[in-house]
Amino acid sequence: MENLTTRGRVTRLGATALGLVLLLVGTFWGSDDDFPFGPFRMYSTSNPPNAPAPDTRVEGVNSDGDVIDLDQNATGIRRAEIEGQQSRYVDDPTLLTQIADAYAERHPDAAELVEVRIVIRWHGIRAGRPTGQHIDQTVVRWQALR
Repeated sequence: MENLTTRGRVTRLGATALGLVLLLVGTFWGSDDDFPFGPFRMYSTSNPPNAPAPDTRVEGVNSDGDVIDLDQNATGIRRAEIEGQQSRYVDDPTLLTQIADAYAERHPDAAELVEVRIVIRWHGIRAGRPTGQHIDQTVVRWQALR
């Protein structure tokens, strides 16, 4: 077993000190983008025990009047991408045509979508447990010109 040189010890202590400083700065002033030196709030926070839990989904209505679940398998677009861009869709509902186009590309023989909407299902929670009740809220809707 070899002993570290003075230079080796100083280098390791410096790297350790730098890592600790970055961790502390990131913890107090960082954001999720600074991970691993910033907080990863998704796992470090929780909702109040009686607050409803959101479950976002995208659904469409085809020309036959059927409601279609526009999940990742149907469109190739992940739910996280939809949730991350939700404010953009609310500001400009015509962006939902991209989802309709993605569905049409994957399902060329399916009936055309005449409506796409983002719906949040708010699941009731009481004392940290689901109540079995829910409320659906349509946050944005795009309808094709007829």
